[in-house]
Amino acid sequence: MEYQPEDGAVSDGVSAARRGLLEEVERRLRVGHYSIRTERAYVGWIRRFIAANGRRHPRELGVVQVEAFLTQLAVEGKVAASTQNQALSTVLFLYREVLGLKLAWMEDVVRAKRPQRVPTVLSQTEVRALLAHMDGRMAVLARLLYGSGMRLMEGVRLRVKDVDFARNEITVREGKGGKDRRTVLPASLVPALQAEVERVQVLHAQDLARGAGEVWLPHALSRKYPNAARELGWQYAFPARAISLDPRDGRWRRHHIDEAMLSRALKRARVAAAIVKPVSAHTLRHSFATHLIESGYNIRTVQELLGHKDVATTQIYTHVLNRGAGAVLSPLDR
Repeated sequence: MEYQPEDGAVSDGVSAARRGLLEEVERRLRVGHYSIRTERAYVGWIRRFIAANGRRHPRELGVVQVEAFLTQLAVEGKVAASTQNQALSTVLFLYREVLGLKLAWMEDVVRAKRPQRVPTVLSQTEVRALLAHMDGRMAVLARLLYGSGMRLMEGVRLRVKDVDFARNEITVREGKGGKDRRTVLPASLVPALQAEVERVQVLHAQDLARGAGEVWLPHALSRKYPNAARELGWQYAFPARAISLDPRDGRWRRHHIDEAMLSRALKRARVAAAIVKPVSAHTLRHSFATHLIESGYNIRTVQELLGHKDVATTQIYTHVLNRGAGAVLSPLDR
């Protein structure tokens, strides 16, 4: 049986089968509350897996084809171990959750071993130089990520209601693993972030005046609280410039900014500041954790601020320290 994962001139029966499988994949992902980015990644991997096996239906394939697909990614595609494991997770999701198959070989597929790498960390001087070459909303967002330790998507998805200026506190909703946590709001950032919230308030009032003003709500909150999507508190603190079509349900909403905007701004600032280290939004998070530990803060406190499940994950930041409490002094420096 030939399976058609790509658009084209195919028979109605095969085309319907293709649409049906991918639609079921999307439905299962949404039931599991996966993000839209994960949804797109999984659908893309399933298309590639089927195409790599002569467009045969996944029910006809097994461990030999799965391992060949993963080997091809590693040998020919030269992908990272994390990418290879994401492809494997997608294939296993397809068989277990979508096709409802629990076969013995699924437990025997070996995942690629991810190398343990020390994170790239900027010095405090480098952070100051980097931020000095940024301006506007991207400067506020970059300072927020460094000052709070939030992940990139946690920052761009921040809602107005989750910023507590009175307590200098930010509530991170549904971080990694679906967990909520609280982290610090830098006092020095309060005026700039208040200005961003005031900007959101003006923009939201304009949207409401023209019959828009709706934002996406997680889970079933839009049914439980029908008016919440138009309330100021639920609006993104860093909204997109224009209203766009939501791929989940086809409704027009104002989304948050594209995270790629910050990546580009950080790259420009790194070059302007003559920093030779690679810099990403996650580098700011690594620097936040390292600088806190260098300042003598308890590793458990840093673990809670970062939202790590296991303190062993946080301990990696002690590997990049060369000063501060408990630092090792080189024999040469003695």
